Amino acid sequence: MKTITCKSYGPPEKVVKITEIALPSPKDNEVLIKIHATSVNDYDWSLVRGKPYLYRLLFGLFKPKHGLLGMELSGTVAALGAKATKFKVGDMVMGDTSNFGFGTFAEYINIDEKGVIRKPEALSFEEAAAIPHASCLALQALKDIGHIKKGQKILINGGGGGVGTIGLQLAKLHNCEVTGVDSQEKLPMMTSLGFDQVIDYKKTNFTRIGKRYDLILDCKSNKASLSYLKALNRKGRYVSIGGRPFNLIGLLLWGKLVPLFSTKRLKILALKSNIGLDYICDLIVQQKIRCHIDGPYPLEDAGRLIQYFGEGKHKGKIVMSIKT
Repeated sequence: MKTITCKSYGPPEKVVKITEIALPSPKDNEVLIKIHATSVNDYDWSLVRGKPYLYRLLFGLFKPKHGLLGMELSGTVAALGAKATKFKVGDMVMGDTSNFGFGTFAEYINIDEKGVIRKPEALSFEEAAAIPHASCLALQALKDIGHIKKGQKILINGGGGGVGTIGLQLAKLHNCEVTGVDSQEKLPMMTSLGFDQVIDYKKTNFTRIGKRYDLILDCKSNKASLSYLKALNRKGRYVSIGGRPFNLIGLLLWGKLVPLFSTKRLKILALKSNIGLDYICDLIVQQKIRCHIDGPYPLEDAGRLIQYFGEGKHKGKIVMSIKT
């Protein structure tokens, strides 16, 4: 079977390779999944480059330990491990596999049966691969950590990506006023999706323009921690879903200190994979929200697409279809 691997750090288009390996057999609690679609995430961009360098403590100091790319999939169950009981052969599944392993840039994968859920028939395989990671990040950040309320003023930094486009729609279900921050190239698309205001991050620092928000969802976390307090209303909440490691360390520390002198809060989301995914699927089936796909592209374009992701040029979620 074909799989995409990375054996050394470097530019994605140079180090990402297509490899042929034997079809694996599932272990006791695993299912073998024939993958129909997968998507690109920040994990792939960081692993391939080995940057930020702090991540090499996890990935491998001089080269990737495993080199497996991809953490989202949709597909069909092809075989069952001896103790796997959640699914049967032929079931359509989807999910964020990161709690159990990586390697979804492939024709097949073995993964613990707890790593996926059933795919609704109404969702295409491309849609199902686009939403597990991004939608759960948006949902858990806005609802579980941000405690979103009707009519709030919300800002989404990185509004043109997978998390941002889902986050916008979840916020609109609460009749919120939503401002989106991203690159100039994405602003027309973001306006068409329903953002009330859009900001070009290269021209404007949203923490310095004097506007205040009840809730900030930050997909980038690329500013000094205390600067976010200036952009929050009294009792406002800031929620980061990821960013530069040293920025996140600062947020973690200040998140504990800020409550000592302020009613504002700085939070970091620790994602619980696939929690809330059934709810998101129901919203999509009911056509209350929709996923925005950049693609689909062929699996063979993985290296180019990881570079494309890293340059921040994608609109919505980058999806690859896998034809066998």
